[in-house]
Amino acid sequence: MIISDILSEDMVLTEVEAVSKRQLLEKISSVLAQKKRLDKNSVFEAIWERENLGSTGYGKGVAFPHARMAGIDKVVSVFARLQHGLDYDTPDNTDVDLVAMMISPENSGDDHLKTLAAFSRVLKNADVCKEIRSAKSAHEIYTALQK
Repeated sequence: MIISDILSEDMVLTEVEAVSKRQLLEKISSVLAQKKRLDKNSVFEAIWERENLGSTGYGKGVAFPHARMAGIDKVVSVFARLQHGLDYDTPDNTDVDLVAMMISPENSGDDHLKTLAAFSRVLKNADVCKEIRSAKSAHEIYTALQK
């Protein structure tokens, strides 16, 4: 699976502002829900419930909030670059500024894991993250994510 299979350019957000993890996840959930015609409360509740099981912060400024949800038939995702780093309870205690959020169908074990793996493969590359952080547009971020 490659990023373009699970993320479209119109689902890349730049300069997202938030003062807390909860506010960040509410904002991103709302955008994902609106663009994919899902109930924003259901999306946020699924993400927040999963986050309460344990932080989805990876470290090195990256987080992968994800959840499974009834009522959808394929994985949907959104990528956000934050305006400022945010405390996210990561293993390395670094602030998060790059967020790849995904919602998968309730019974999609394999696709859910493949989506997480695809984002992880790209975002563990320090050069790609540096390119995303210095990108001037959503298009440049989307292009960097294709590497």
